[in-house]
Amino acid sequence: MPTPSMEDYIELIHNLMQSKGYARVSDIAEALVVHPSSVTKMVQKLDKDDYLNYEKYRGFILTAKGKKLGERLVYRHELLEEFLEIIGVDSDKIYEDVEGIEHHLSWNSIDRIGDLVQYFRADQDRINELRHIIQANTE
Repeated sequence: MPTPSMEDYIELIHNLMQSKGYARVSDIAEALVVHPSSVTKMVQKLDKDDYLNYEKYRGFILTAKGKKLGERLVYRHELLEEFLEIIGVDSDKIYEDVEGIEHHLSWNSIDRIGDLVQYFRADQDRINELRHIIQANTE
């Protein structure tokens, strides 16, 4: 099982590959606010665990295993953002809250949150009713 830190790297690498077509050590270091040497160590660990293929001085690519996990991690992140938005969390708090909780939920919990999001997204009136209840309870 990957650690939360490994998950953060895989998710970021996946997003960089999707948006730019590549991921560089410097891009990862800048995004995670860590030293490039720390990124290199993690990339080597991810290579050892078969999440990516790394060649010194040549770069790296995600393996099939890494791509699959990256997609699942991005799904988890986006789902939690959507869930927090539905339940009325202030938009300026959502990203930070997701970063704080995403590694602490089981995949079973994520799947159930996915079911709940689908339930609410199927009918806008459900979302409106939930927000009305939330508003009434915070006044």
